[in-house]
Amino acid sequence: MSELIPVLTIDGPTASGKGTVARAVAAALGFHLLDSGAIYRAFALAVLNRKVDQLKINDLEMEAKALSLEFRDDSVWLNGADSTELIRAEAVGMLASKLSAVPEVRAALLARQRAFAQPPGLVGDGRDMGTVVFPDATLKIYLTTTSDVRATRRHRQLEKHASDLSAQTQRDSKAKRLIEKGNSSTIDSSLESFASVEEKIRQRDTQDKTRAVAPLKPAPDAIVIDNAAHGPQQTIDAVLSLWKLRSR
Repeated sequence: MSELIPVLTIDGPTASGKGTVARAVAAALGFHLLDSGAIYRAFALAVLNRKVDQLKINDLEMEAKALSLEFRDDSVWLNGADSTELIRAEAVGMLASKLSAVPEVRAALLARQRAFAQPPGLVGDGRDMGTVVFPDATLKIYLTTTSDVRATRRHRQLEKHASDLSAQTQRDSKAKRLIEKGNSSTIDSSLESFASVEEKIRQRDTQDKTRAVAPLKPAPDAIVIDNAAHGPQQTIDAVLSLWKLRSR
């Protein structure tokens, strides 16, 4: 189906800005949006929640096939619960990178990703959108920049997350009591140092680029954009201009 439907893929490493760009481009074009990272993060969270043995490939494959996942606007629902914030935890992201290297897991989640290609079109955000999931995409973009720039962006995201979480717990005494009792351990409200964030980004890059299955890399026909010196809107405008040229 993806061959008959316009597909624009945006790949790149952690904190390259691909999520922000993909959302804005999808909105501008009126296309559906696939956040493939959210699928793998949700799977990783399910593995943690259900205490699935990560060394048993068959168990991981069964969990991937049975994954109960819904996207509702900007929210991610796992097994009937809003897990939007939980899947963004650093530990979940690291596990998602590890589990995504398991061929059986990738195969089980591949069809789910391709099913997002529906009229009038799709913007796919991930790490192998243009190389594996949609190799015949109309336009392939690969966003990148240095690890220190990406670490700065990610650290700012974590600062905002910590601030938002603090405000939420002040408004919601029940949530505050849960955190104090340690019943909300999946979200770490403490703020990591910049050095720690950068080290984790480097580790994630290594995992993603060296895995045997679908390693992170630009597709041969992808347009590589280094957005270190560009604001989000500049990158969005550039991608939209490229789309206009490619889809004529």
